Amino acid sequence: MFVTKSISAEHKDLIHDVAYDFHGRRMATCSSDQSVQVWDIGEDSEWHCTANWRTHSGSVWRVTWAHPEFGQVLATCSFDRTAAVWEEVVGESNPNHRGQNHWVKRTQLVDSRTSVTDVKFAPKHLGRNNIILRIELCVVDIAVRLQNEISCKMNCSCISWNPSRVHPAMISVGSDDPSTTGGGKVQVYEYSDGNRKWNKVETLMTVTEAVHDVAFAPNLGRSYHLLAVASKDVRIIMLKPLRRAQSTVGQHSGVTRFEVRQPAQFDEHNSQVWRVNWNITGTILASSGDDGCVRLWKANYLDNWKCIGVLKADGTHHGPGHSGRSHSSHVVGTSATSGASSSSSGAAAGNSSQSSTRVRFTVSPVTDIRVDQKYSVFF
Repeated sequence: MFVTKSISAEHKDLIHDVAYDFHGRRMATCSSDQSVQVWDIGEDSEWHCTANWRTHSGSVWRVTWAHPEFGQVLATCSFDRTAAVWEEVVGESNPNHRGQNHWVKRTQLVDSRTSVTDVKFAPKHLGRNNIILRIELCVVDIAVRLQNEISCKMNCSCISWNPSRVHPAMISVGSDDPSTTGGGKVQVYEYSDGNRKWNKVETLMTVTEAVHDVAFAPNLGRSYHLLAVASKDVRIIMLKPLRRAQSTVGQHSGVTRFEVRQPAQFDEHNSQVWRVNWNITGTILASSGDDGCVRLWKANYLDNWKCIGVLKADGTHHGPGHSGRSHSSHVVGTSATSGASSSSSGAAAGNSSQSSTRVRFTVSPVTDIRVDQKYSVFF
């Protein structure tokens, strides 16, 4: 069942990002009006704006929640070349906020020389203060008081943490460089505890168009990783770690080698795809694009990916229609050289396609998509 509801946002300019908290009961929005708004769902099932404040001196590109284990914490990034971390507290020192919740800035990161276009908190098992930022030519990992800089040597646009708890820390970085001659537009980095640095373990050479978003799927018992890529189409990439005996390079370097496959590629949006997002079990992928639609993708037991639903901004729901190019799994490359230095867990493993889905709507094109822990969709 799909229920559509319109929310009258109080932003004065274009909304760039929306983000659910862990429980799906709160969401945050950011806009070119330099502000962030926090929304809470009430007992009447309506969304109410409970906080609205100016966060930056430029357009705010992204907003993201930390795990609630660490409190009510947000991170934002902006065109003003900064990123900030905010925490909701009960105002006792300020008489104007006595007994009321309000948001205070805990820190501001000012290392970037250009616009910061993405910011993500690390998975909770890596610690509270792990936060990863995108700046123009590098990715910065702030961990407690230690700062590691990864030189990507490309114009980066988006990042994603691998949420797996049983594998080394891993991030994926995408580039929005429009040139198709510069090689792969997606790079994967892995953190080595032995030498305490990030190593580039894979470059996806098959992705040559500008990348707008990347997203690792939650890993619930898989022996491989799934990475969704939003570009001129939707791609699903499988990264399967090779055993030591299978890896001819870097057996003693501590760098993981991968077999790379592309199980699926879809062009049903017939336009640029701006966001991709997985459900909590990593079994359903949602994508949004310039066609004003949100499309849902799911694999069957043969690992053939199909479109299972199309949600339009006017509230109508359409069947999947033709499934497009759903490729059987094929090898697109494996690591052959050593790497250069450089929205959670849950028990909801049921069939999410049978769960009730709530859809909040805005005008097309759809430039953002979020799936919360209860399989609600916001676009």
